Amino acid sequence: MCSGRIDLEHILRAFSNGHDGVLIGGCRLNECNYVTHGNYDALSNTYLFGKIMAHIGLKPERLGIEFMSGSDGNILVSVINEFTEKVKALGPIGKAEGLDKKDLKRKLQAVGKIIPFLKLVEREKLRVPVKSEEAYREFYTGDELNRIFDDLIVDKMTISQILLLLGEKPLSTGEISEILSLNPSEVSKYMVSSSKHGLVSYDVEHKRYALT
Repeated sequence: MCSGRIDLEHILRAFSNGHDGVLIGGCRLNECNYVTHGNYDALSNTYLFGKIMAHIGLKPERLGIEFMSGSDGNILVSVINEFTEKVKALGPIGKAEGLDKKDLKRKLQAVGKIIPFLKLVEREKLRVPVKSEEAYREFYTGDELNRIFDDLIVDKMTISQILLLLGEKPLSTGEISEILSLNPSEVSKYMVSSSKHGLVSYDVEHKRYALT
């Protein structure tokens, strides 16, 4: 199977199922068996999901990607052993980062809710014009990616978490800000936006937000 078929949802599913690390293997860059060069798509998804992991409090080192040929059996064994030892050193996912199971589950669910949006952003905003490992590394570790991530993705992930919380029970602005470690003014901004889109409503009597 071409590594280009590795979807953001596949990576998310592995971590959501409790795996402490995910290693993606692909053919060598610029030696793809297909004209699509799908291994660059896999590299792009790895960088993007690693950025998401860092944002939600997970160590991005839990996700890795390696490129090699079908004859690199010895290299494959070495790569797997090294990655396994690294993941063991990181510790259990979530627990090692100070996240309880409920918090981790909510964060990953919130990411899952916006994956269709992430795919759209990746397709329209995150295309690197030059097919080279250096070009991809420079773009995905550069200021432009940070700007796009902050402007387009962070708010979507936060709103997704808020909606999941409100799906459990109505909450006040203060309660939401405490759970998500956000400034109350930030929560108010998200609530105003979500109210305009008909996603939430405000109970004046109980001073709580709830899903519409």
